[in-house]
Amino acid sequence: MSRRTYRGANIEISFDLEQCIHVGECLRRLPETFALDRRPWISPDAADADDVVAVVGRCPSGALQYRRLDGGPDETAPDPAVVTPMRNGPLLVRGRIEVRRTDGTVEVMPRATLCRCGSSANKPFCDNSHLRVGFRAPGEPFRIELSPVRRAVDQPLDRARDPRGS
Repeated sequence: MSRRTYRGANIEISFDLEQCIHVGECLRRLPETFALDRRPWISPDAADADDVVAVVGRCPSGALQYRRLDGGPDETAPDPAVVTPMRNGPLLVRGRIEVRRTDGTVEVMPRATLCRCGSSANKPFCDNSHLRVGFRAPGEPFRIELSPVRRAVDQPLDRARDPRGS
């Protein structure tokens, strides 16, 4: 598990690069808080905690999560969990998800994108291998906009080149 935590005065943000599918919602919607060219790349106090909550909640993979330190509500997950197949891509899961890692640790997550193409090297999570193997399956359309981690819709930044991993 490679989750890193960035603590601010009002909110704590955590990020796990291994779960990130490089949709880029964070970078596009709140660049003052999330910036690839800055270290640390997450600055929790650069925006209002409610704005951070809204953006983190848009992260489909659960790579970004938050915990309120200001008394505001923490993230709640739908119960029961909701599973939505994305067209030609992963399963988008929203709800209380318990993931048992290969090392035996268990992480409880509010959101995740799970592999359904069978080619992910990071199962059960999606690693965008569906793009490489040309996976096709019905599902809900998922709009991906270009960002610093997605220069082309079908070409997400390779994890090995992602500066957030260093």
